[in-house]
Amino acid sequence: MAAVLTAEATNVGVEPIVHDGVDALSRDRLFWVEQNYLRAQTLSRANARLVDYHMRLPLVQAWGGGELASADGLRFITPIRTLNSGPNPKYFGTRRRGVTFYNFLSDQFSGLHGILIPGTQRDSFYILDGLLEQETALRPVEITSDTHGSSEIVFGLFRLLGYQFSPRLADSGSATLYRADADADYGPLNPLTRDKVNIKQITSHWDDVLRVAGSLHSGTIKASEVLRVLAPGGKPTPTGKAIMEIGRLDRSAYLSSYFTDELLRRRINTQLNRQESRHNLARKIFHGQKGELRQSYREGQEDQLGALGLMLNIVILWNTVYMQKIIAEMRAEGIHVRDEDIARLSPLKFAHINFHGRYSFALPSEVQGGQLRSTRKPETAGTTI
Repeated sequence: MAAVLTAEATNVGVEPIVHDGVDALSRDRLFWVEQNYLRAQTLSRANARLVDYHMRLPLVQAWGGGELASADGLRFITPIRTLNSGPNPKYFGTRRRGVTFYNFLSDQFSGLHGILIPGTQRDSFYILDGLLEQETALRPVEITSDTHGSSEIVFGLFRLLGYQFSPRLADSGSATLYRADADADYGPLNPLTRDKVNIKQITSHWDDVLRVAGSLHSGTIKASEVLRVLAPGGKPTPTGKAIMEIGRLDRSAYLSSYFTDELLRRRINTQLNRQESRHNLARKIFHGQKGELRQSYREGQEDQLGALGLMLNIVILWNTVYMQKIIAEMRAEGIHVRDEDIARLSPLKFAHINFHGRYSFALPSEVQGGQLRSTRKPETAGTTI
C-alpha cells in the first residue's frame, strides 16, 4: 500500500515503482492494491487515524488547540479530456481547464479534509462541507479563508450551525455595517452603521431557517447544495434572504472585531500562511507529469488527490515526531529551548526530503521494532541538521 500511495501522491504512476524481483512490488500486485484499496473511504479513514495520533503529540499543543482551521484551494491543470474540469484563465491559462482541491488545515498543521471542485467554482459554497464531513477527532469551531469566501449568506449559515467564520478581508474598509435597532446609539460607529437588518424577514421565515440548519446538521443535505437552492442564479429566495439578514448581523459584529483587534488579524494571517506553506509542500510532492492531474474521471481525481492529502499528513507527522525528539535531546543536554520559539516551528519544511530518484520500501533494521532513527549531531558550529 505504501508503494501505491507514493505512486499516486507523487503523480509518477505505478510503473516507476515496479520491481520484478519483489513480489509485493510486481506490476500485477500494485495494480491489484490500487484497484481494491485506494479509494475515498479508506483514504479518509487512514487520514483520520493519522490526525488523531498527531494531535496527541506534546509538541503539537504548542502550535494550536485544534479550534481554528483554514480553507483554501489548490489548483491543478487537467490536460486530458474530462467532464470534471472547468476553465479559468487566471489559474489555467486561456485554453486550458482544471480542477480545485479545496482543502482544510487545522491550526495544528494537519489536513482535515479535501474536496474536489471542477474548475474554480465559488469556493465559499464548500467551506461548511469540509467542516461537516471531516472524520477526524478535531472539532474546529472557527474557520478562516481568503476574501472570496466571505458572502453574507455564508456568515449566516455559519452562525446558525454554531461556527465562527473569520475570513481575511482585503476590502474591509469599504464594507457596510448593519444595525438591528435604528434608534440605538453606537457612538463612533453610528456613521458606519447606516443600514438596518430586516428583522421581520428573519422572524417570518424562522421555521424554514431552522429546517435548513437541521438538515445541514444531520447531513441530510450538503451546504454546497443548500447555497445553490437558497440563491439560484444569484437571486436569494425568501429563506435565503432571511439567512442573509442573519449573516449581515454576524458579519457586522465580526468586522467590528477585525477592525480593532490586531491579534485577531495576526492569528488569521498566520493560519492562512500555514496553508500556503502546505500548498508549497503539496506541489513538491505532486511533481510527476509536470504537476498536472491526468485522471479522466471524478473518482480517479478524488482518489489521487486524497492520496496527496494523506501523504502531506504523513510528512507532517514524520517531521513533528523527529522535531519533538530533537527538542527533547537538546533539553537533556542542557540546551535551553524557549517555548515561544517552539510555537513558531513548522512541520512543513522539506529541504531534508529528496522527492526524486529511486524509491525504497524496505524497512531498515534500525526502525523495525518501532523505534525512531538516530538523529544527526552537528560536528561543527554552523552545521545544519
